[in-house]
Amino acid sequence: MKKHWIGLLPAGLALSACVTINIYFPAAAAEKAADKIIDEVWQIKDQQKPADDPAQP
Repeated sequence: MKKHWIGLLPAGLALSACVTINIYFPAAAAEKAADKIIDEVWQIKDQQKPADDPAQP
């Protein structure tokens, strides 16, 4: 009788570990967020451009 309880504990733990959580994002919202991030990155790069060096021809 005790052997059954010992076997059920690992089986119960393994079964409870098989949980999947799926999160779905609307495609339009994901694309809009990606565009916003890209725009922010380009603005940062534009701000970091060095000024024209007058020493160079």
